[in-house]
Amino acid sequence: MNSIVKNNLDYTLFSWAKQGDLHPINASHAKGSYVYDREGKKYLDFSSQLMNVNIGHGNQRITEAVAKQMRELSYVYPGMATEIRGKLGKKLAEITPGNLTKTFFTLSGAEAIENAIKLARIYTGRHKIITFYRSYHGASYGAISASGDPRKFPVDNQAMPNVIHVENPYAYRCPWNSSSIEECGERSLAHLERVVEFENPESIAAILFEGESGSSGCIKYPPMYLKHVSELCKKHGILFIDDETMSGFGRTGKMFAVEHHNVTPDIMVMAKGLTSGYLPLGAMTVTDTIANYFNDKPMILGLTYSAHPVSCAAALENIKIIEDENLVDRSAQMGAYIKAEVEKLKAIHPSIGDYRSTGLLGCIELVKNRDTKEPTTPWNAKPSEMEVTNKMAAKIRELGMFTFVRWNFIFIAPPLNVSKEEVDDGLKIISQAIAIADEYCK
Repeated sequence: MNSIVKNNLDYTLFSWAKQGDLHPINASHAKGSYVYDREGKKYLDFSSQLMNVNIGHGNQRITEAVAKQMRELSYVYPGMATEIRGKLGKKLAEITPGNLTKTFFTLSGAEAIENAIKLARIYTGRHKIITFYRSYHGASYGAISASGDPRKFPVDNQAMPNVIHVENPYAYRCPWNSSSIEECGERSLAHLERVVEFENPESIAAILFEGESGSSGCIKYPPMYLKHVSELCKKHGILFIDDETMSGFGRTGKMFAVEHHNVTPDIMVMAKGLTSGYLPLGAMTVTDTIANYFNDKPMILGLTYSAHPVSCAAALENIKIIEDENLVDRSAQMGAYIKAEVEKLKAIHPSIGDYRSTGLLGCIELVKNRDTKEPTTPWNAKPSEMEVTNKMAAKIRELGMFTFVRWNFIFIAPPLNVSKEEVDDGLKIISQAIAIADEYCK
């Protein structure tokens, strides 16, 4: 075994995995849309790693910005002002919608969610948080309690209290057997309104939703859904927290996914695409109303590495790259191209039940039968039920691709500067993997 891989396996722990049967890619370097292993094999990165490398790999503008910052100032405690912190905060105020104006910096999306929940409870004096069942907000205790994702099950006996989950407006599998995405949205909103009343609106601090659904299957919001959620929040004095960790910074063809819905949240959470993964950084941006509340009251939030100058430098340069290379519009254009190409694949592969995407955040859902919609692999499948998924994932890796494969979902979320030729290559690989699922169709 290669010594690099051996050291990794012998001395480090890998997330979300059984530690005894791992075969990690031995990554050497990365450039553009490709990651290369130490044997020279290249992998087309069709999910931007974890939907975060928005500008692609190896952009040396980030390297130069980070090195410049480190030569000047690597770290000071968060109570000091730095030039880069102010510049990044100002930039976020400029590009976020509405009156979102002030930012508290963290080092991850999960940390940003934790602090958004804390802030909502402090600001409102209330305690309950409403989120979706099919959602993921991070792996720390508060964030994973807020998530509806089954990754929380091993620790949910000690979950953060006062989280209430509601059903998603999942039109393809509408819980209310709706006949259209609009009807599913109406019934989902009625369900949400009932839950708010049942739980006592005056006890609810915030409704926490993703700007666009990610690893739960890219479940698209029905038209006007978030607009009505925002109105419901205003009616009852509830804060609307928008989690843009995965959907922000051009991923959906807008700078932030919530902009598709003409809504300004009270709190916006960011990470991932904020630095395109080049360095850890998260952010929680709040409206001027919330910010002003703390002008004469202490804001009891803090982190050792809040507003870390080097991470802030990476973020500011990353945003400049997104703007300079027009990557937001490019995401919308390439997303439309992929959607049309996947429609062609549907004619070839009977196992493709649905494709949902906004910009370059997309997911193919695979089924055994299009009429019954029986999933190729069930939700939260046991290891014994993962045969098809494992075969498809192995085929994708064998053919030189890295992407997120989960249950009966194959995700398509390449870097925003992916080329048409790279997209075509990626879809050919996915087509070969889906041919495996076709064999299980009934």
